[in-house]
Amino acid sequence: MDFIQAIIFGIIEGLTEYIPVSSTGHLILAKSFMGITEKAVDPYLIVIQGGAILAVLGLYRNRVAQMLKGLIGCNAVGLKLAVNLIVAFLPAAIFGVLLNDTIDKWLMGPVPVVWALAVGGILMLFAAKWQRSAFKDGDDGRHYIDIEHLTWKGALVIGIVQCFAMFPGTSRSMVTIIASMAMGMKPKHAAEFSFLLGLPTLGGATVFKLWKDSDALATLDVGPMLLGIAVAFFAAAIAIKWLVAYLAKHGLALFGWYRIALAIVVSIYFWDANNESTTALGGEAISSTVEPVTSKNDHCPALPVAIQETPSTMTGPTTDCHLPVLIS
Repeated sequence: MDFIQAIIFGIIEGLTEYIPVSSTGHLILAKSFMGITEKAVDPYLIVIQGGAILAVLGLYRNRVAQMLKGLIGCNAVGLKLAVNLIVAFLPAAIFGVLLNDTIDKWLMGPVPVVWALAVGGILMLFAAKWQRSAFKDGDDGRHYIDIEHLTWKGALVIGIVQCFAMFPGTSRSMVTIIASMAMGMKPKHAAEFSFLLGLPTLGGATVFKLWKDSDALATLDVGPMLLGIAVAFFAAAIAIKWLVAYLAKHGLALFGWYRIALAIVVSIYFWDANNESTTALGGEAISSTVEPVTSKNDHCPALPVAIQETPSTMTGPTTDCHLPVLIS
């Protein structure tokens, strides 16, 4: 992997990790478009998530400090948030280890990603509309909550739903934001909880990949890897700030339409690419070039023949089954 590829992957990872459009799906598609087939690239795409993790740590350092104080008994709100994040992280920690090999073998390709992008896009188009009809501002009926009022049961539901993001192209941020909205959080608060939940989830995935695929990662140059992490850090910081500001005023529909449009474009691209490959391999395409015709009787028939020891002056040896050659 060269430095240009590392920069491209870093930008894609940073911009899409926390925006609900699936960073893994975009990275898989980018790898396919660039024709990269090295085995070490797949764990590399996980490792550069470290840049996105550092971006959240930097932007939400006050929240992180609050949770650390809570863990040592100095902040009740921070303790509750830390416990909720641990509870929400546990399902992914368990199923991620159990399903990792299966996912890597069967789902890390463009086709599953396209399906996940399309289905997720449709889901997002209805999520915000449903929440507006289910929750209200005020005390009457079901009202919105913020992060501090999320119960551990609600956190567990979000954690279970997060497991669906193991399917490439689904988007961890999408499913956790929608699940948090279903628990009563407004999109802005749901996004914040999703960002914080990414700390243990992405951190655990990065450490697991470093341990499991250390041999493959050893084949990569350290320079491009560090560059990709750095680029992902800055891109993720920009994406997080923009997403929070956007969700404070708008819903998720924009991202839903983007996912559907991307799924259609990628489907058309791979359809054309497959058709070209089929043609190159002798598919159904009609060629104007006339192939030479070979007769079944071009070779000597397997029939008994009379052998004449003395060659004929007209035709040569009688065992020669080719056309006679006249002697001038």
